[in-house]
Amino acid sequence: MALDPDILEDLIATTRRFVRERIVPLELQVAREDAIPEDLIDEMKELGMFGLTIPEEYGGLGLNTEEECKVVMELGWTSPAFRSVIGTNNGIGSQGLVMDGTEEQKQAWLPRLAAGDVASFCLTEPEAGSDAGSVRTRAVADGDGFVINGSKRYITNATRASLLTVFARTDPDAPGARGVSAFLVPADAPGVSLGAREKKMGQQGTHVCDVIFDDVHVGPEALLGGPDKLNKGFLTAMKTLDRGRLHISALACGTAERLIDESVRYAVDRKQFGQPIGEFQLVQAMLADSRTEAYAATCMVLDAARRRDQGENVQTLASASMLFATEMVGRVADRAVQIFGGAGYMEEYGIERFYRDVRLFRLYEGTSQIQQIIIARNMLKEVG
Repeated sequence: MALDPDILEDLIATTRRFVRERIVPLELQVAREDAIPEDLIDEMKELGMFGLTIPEEYGGLGLNTEEECKVVMELGWTSPAFRSVIGTNNGIGSQGLVMDGTEEQKQAWLPRLAAGDVASFCLTEPEAGSDAGSVRTRAVADGDGFVINGSKRYITNATRASLLTVFARTDPDAPGARGVSAFLVPADAPGVSLGAREKKMGQQGTHVCDVIFDDVHVGPEALLGGPDKLNKGFLTAMKTLDRGRLHISALACGTAERLIDESVRYAVDRKQFGQPIGEFQLVQAMLADSRTEAYAATCMVLDAARRRDQGENVQTLASASMLFATEMVGRVADRAVQIFGGAGYMEEYGIERFYRDVRLFRLYEGTSQIQQIIIARNMLKEVG
């Protein structure tokens, strides 16, 4: 169910003010210190940002996909690390539970997540990234529960997480993605440990690390969705990723808007040969290309989001949106560096930071090549 339009506009306006007045001034500090101030995170909790997509009956705002995308576009105006603080709670960390969890599981976890406890999504492994069907983490039946052993790689927000959605193989004889189940594992469960924080190309302030499971005992209540979902966790993961891909696509669109704004302002202010560089046609061409591509991506994302809210299967559209939007923002960032010239390569202006930050968009939630494969395979199935 959609929000009242006036309430949605208020939420978007509040988010815009918060981002531009509170977050943007902290970008350089966070990049240098690799840490987001706790008081800012507390403000995000008070604004309800950790529960944007969690249903109202569990303490969240219950935004539908289109509403979520519009809010995320506002969050995209600043460094992606700030959005990442709440990203897993509103996306892959919570949506499997929202879509497939039992009522008891929802009651146990969703109010906590809406209030600011953090959830992480544990699918990727050293040998299972894009090939998610190659999950090697095992969950072996033990009485009426399970024992989980294995490790997960590059898990966003694991250092802050209270809840881990863990994908593990429960049927070792099933091929590929079959035989994988999803489990809700408290992050402080005995046997759960974290690897060292990874040093990354960009997005300082966002922390990722390995998560190791060493004889982690969980009860039957940990099986996401209950007994009926045994060996069906991969389906949950794929449904979760459809919405998550639209979320990332919206983020890419929002970040492109920031880069375009910075580029236009610089083109007006910077003078060469006695005139603003914005008067040179080749600079104008770069600005025009960025505006055109960002507009196209935004239209794609919002159309796919509306279709999802109407109940359509949008797997192809979500992948197409993510493929185009994330590649688009990479081109926009590259043009921004070119427009800024030498200044674009310097830390002071922040353009080089965005250039590095947006590179990740083409990797997580499925690389660009994975999106191409999904799109093409679905196209061929439609005529097969």
